[in-house]
Amino acid sequence: MTSAVKESRIELPSGYMPSSDEPFMNERQKEYFRRKLMAWKEEILRESKTTLSVLQEDMGTQPDLADRASTETDRSLELRARDRQRKLIAKIDSALRRIDEGTYGYCEETGEPIGVARLDARPVATLSIEAQERHERNERVHRDD
Repeated sequence: MTSAVKESRIELPSGYMPSSDEPFMNERQKEYFRRKLMAWKEEILRESKTTLSVLQEDMGTQPDLADRASTETDRSLELRARDRQRKLIAKIDSALRRIDEGTYGYCEETGEPIGVARLDARPVATLSIEAQERHERNERVHRDD
């Protein structure tokens, strides 16, 4: 039996929210974040299917040039949004792997706990707030060069 199957049997109390008062990344917290990530991924995939069916619908004949241009612009924006979501799914899959490996919730840069509040707000986070801010400052410095 795989660890993912074992861990998915963990019962979470109704309305459970991870807390900094409990041991960091205990089994309940791992299960909470696994479920949160899986639900997010399923929502994105559901939206993608809807988008694909809309994009595949026949546009019909649109004799008006402005209508055609507007439709093409809308489609282009939708495809860009879907590309961002495809990248987000890759981040979600990576976070799920980190849960299985036991490295989820720890900063890639410092190894310190990221914190449950940050993970609850951004479950795919790989850096602590401090490391993220440092990273963004460095990006700004290099962009200004």
